[in-house]
Amino acid sequence: MGLACLLALAGCSGLSGTGDKGYISGTGVPTEVAPADRGEPVDLTGTDLEGGDVDLADLRGEPVVVNVWASWCPPCIKEQPDLNAAAAALGGDVQFLGLNIRDASQDDAAAYVRDLEVTYSSIYSADGSALLPFAGTLTPRSIPSTVVLDAEGRVAASVNGRIPTTQTLVSLVEAVRDE
Repeated sequence: MGLACLLALAGCSGLSGTGDKGYISGTGVPTEVAPADRGEPVDLTGTDLEGGDVDLADLRGEPVVVNVWASWCPPCIKEQPDLNAAAAALGGDVQFLGLNIRDASQDDAAAYVRDLEVTYSSIYSADGSALLPFAGTLTPRSIPSTVVLDAEGRVAASVNGRIPTTQTLVSLVEAVRDE
């Protein structure tokens, strides 16, 4: 009886499973954080896919969309056109930054960027350590995920899982931009 209850409870989760694929797809429901409830600015530095230095602090002053992806992740591939469309719709008022995690090689990540016509840079983090500054907002296995930072670099909104639509992301960013 105890084992049956444990197995039943294990199946009751707010996360969508993907078996042994190495990630847990989230629900894609946006979460917004009121300005008064936002924590400290996110500090993140890394190296992009071209070998350049990236410092999230350099992007402060306007909202930043941070998207977590991996080249082998089917929901990431499906979501990328929406991210591209949102970046185009929002124009220069917002910065976009990718976090490529757990890819075996930069070549795999570069092929994803090329094939899916990603126009913004991505930090390469094979070990996933680039997620550490987002603890409490993102989990190590939630791929894809998207975070909207306010002009001060604080988490203003997040979507664990694939963004539902281009307009969902545009609306989240516009709300933050218009604060």
